[in-house]
Amino acid sequence: MSQTFTPICSVDQILPNTGVAALVDGRHVAVFRVGSDKFHAIDNIDPRSGASVLSRGLIGNLGERTVVASPLYKNHFDLSTGECLEAPEQSVRAHAVQVQDGRVFVALN
Repeated sequence: MSQTFTPICSVDQILPNTGVAALVDGRHVAVFRVGSDKFHAIDNIDPRSGASVLSRGLIGNLGERTVVASPLYKNHFDLSTGECLEAPEQSVRAHAVQVQDGRVFVALN
């Protein structure tokens, strides 16, 4: 079964080292631009609070992992896997991202 990619926005609409929120097939997704050319997508709902806020978190590194810190409880989520480093049972799903012709697309996993 092939993935269906949904257009989110143009690359220029996501500033480097920030995220944006999108609704993909009814699911709240956070799309992040790391540096100038790396893109990641994870669920946007903070599992601890239930709020749709992960796209507003701070991007950084913990060891070799690129993470976002939830703005509410400061838990760190691996942008590649969605794993919550402090509480793995609160991990979120990671989604596939493609960039084509200056546009960002996401497919739910």
